[in-house]
Amino acid sequence: MSSSRTASTFPPPVMEARRWIEGVSFPPERPLLNVSQAAPVDPPPEPLRRAMAEIVMQDASAHLYGPVLGLPDLREEIARHWSEAYRGRVVPEQVAVTSGCNQAYCAAISALCGEGSEVILPSPWYFNHRMWNDMAGVRTLPLETGPTLLPDPEAAAALITPATRAIVLVSPNNPGGVEYPAELLAAFRDLCRDRGLALILDETYRDFDSREGPAHELFSDPDWAEVLVQLYSFSKAYRLTGHRVGAVTASTARIAQMERFLDTVTICPTSLGQKAALWGMRNLGDWLAGERAEILSRRRAMERSFARLAPQGWRLMGCGAYFGWIEHPHAEPSDALAQRLVHEAGVLLLPGTMFTPEGSEAGRRQLRIAFANVDATGIAKLETRLAALPAR
Repeated sequence: MSSSRTASTFPPPVMEARRWIEGVSFPPERPLLNVSQAAPVDPPPEPLRRAMAEIVMQDASAHLYGPVLGLPDLREEIARHWSEAYRGRVVPEQVAVTSGCNQAYCAAISALCGEGSEVILPSPWYFNHRMWNDMAGVRTLPLETGPTLLPDPEAAAALITPATRAIVLVSPNNPGGVEYPAELLAAFRDLCRDRGLALILDETYRDFDSREGPAHELFSDPDWAEVLVQLYSFSKAYRLTGHRVGAVTASTARIAQMERFLDTVTICPTSLGQKAALWGMRNLGDWLAGERAEILSRRRAMERSFARLAPQGWRLMGCGAYFGWIEHPHAEPSDALAQRLVHEAGVLLLPGTMFTPEGSEAGRRQLRIAFANVDATGIAKLETRLAALPAR
């Protein structure tokens, strides 16, 4: 008997890490520092919650099925916003609303790939991308990023075979935190166009990019839809994690293919979540700018902390959006070290082995810290605990 598709991949890493703290007591003077997950733990801001409450009570359509590709008003708002932000032209028919950004990725892969197709994924990668590739019967081609954490278009070109259908990039990067230069994204766009591939660009963390102005010029290309498939999440921007609202922007032909997948899996995204996302896009620009400023402040705190930890061998390889990607100085591999940190330092983070191919030496030496839910004071405590961790 052949194994199932779900058995072809690894267990969910965040859930696995949570099991490490089951039954562990953390003393009051050293409570758990949880830097394992990049999801806001706070609810949406109060004005948005009040708007949602009003929608629940007064808008009957919030409780009904909606269009498979999302509410027309939200699709229009996304298209307008992207056109302005990226100085290009996006129309509503090129936008689909999804049940979170993970579903946007699944829909894109389902539309682009068949059994035995290949997708190039930079390593370290966002683990759910790899997991869906496995379950979809798609072979992942790892693209090592080295010490800079920046993928190399020439190295990617050497991996392309007749079965390759797409290259996947995440910027700002999860898990590495690095922001891909506009020139690098353009080079990957050109590579994909030349080789007949799709460029899937996950911009879940675009709202927390440190750069002013457009992070890239891909949408200003009048023929962007021939190549680009862009993914986005409202979970991070407006703390709508539990409402599962994401988006995918692509050619109308690819959106039509994704509609088949989306209709089969969820029928439609949650109407309440979509209406909340729309209200947020129209009313929370200043609030979101404040959230971005706070995340950038925490990024600077991470950089200061690891500059002080550097003499002990800790190295901050990448830092941005919600993430710091760390090289550790200890002898044991990162998966063992991560579990020791729970017991000896009261820190929960994820090891690099969860983001890299099996047997990767880089994965054994590296860790991911998600600092979105830890302020500057918490980052200072993290520094103290890492500094005090004894070697083995």
